[in-house]
Amino acid sequence: MAGEKTAGGISIHAVDVSRGVPAAGLVVRLRRLQPEAGLIAEGACSANGHFAHAVADGMGVLRGTYEVEFDVGAFFRQAGVQIPDPSFLDVAVFRFGIDAVHEHFHLPFKFTPWGFSLFRGGA
Repeated sequence: MAGEKTAGGISIHAVDVSRGVPAAGLVVRLRRLQPEAGLIAEGACSANGHFAHAVADGMGVLRGTYEVEFDVGAFFRQAGVQIPDPSFLDVAVFRFGIDAVHEHFHLPFKFTPWGFSLFRGGA
């Protein structure tokens, strides 16, 4: 339709800062909560820690509320890192909103077995 802007997309880059390595294999799920709730992206981060999915190019991105989940506990267990059982941080969940859908939203996810940092970066 005339006047509509193309979605800017949501990109994710994950780094295990406890070991100083990209989070290769970290499982990510991105859900739109409203409008039209549903899972819009799921998969694992690539060798460089990027979540390669068409959502980064705007596929499925609408104005609304989103939630991203990172399987941190499983990531560390698979990597052979000794963590408590149950792990202190199992699934990291971050809820955010998108108002200006034409803008790109980059989510740099930095984490350890004990916590995480996630914010809107400049991509």
